[in-house]
Amino acid sequence: MQSNKIKKEHRKILEKYKHLFEALENYDKTRELPFHRKRIDITLSVRTINKLKELREKTGKPISQIIEDKFIWMLFIIILFLRN
Repeated sequence: MQSNKIKKEHRKILEKYKHLFEALENYDKTRELPFHRKRIDITLSVRTINKLKELREKTGKPISQIIEDKFIWMLFIIILFLRN
């Protein structure tokens, strides 16, 4: 009886936090977390850098966040375009 109750509770936890267990499993394989950030070097024009600095001052967001947001938005538009 007690064992069944524990198993049921374990199943509930596994279902509720499935995404976290999958992330941990992926970490075991790759040693990378999904929210882990990596530094990259890129070359940008002076014009682009100045535009990014402007956006940083306007929004208060770091430049890396501005780039990530734009990149995610671009991916979203591409996915919508490919669906049609």
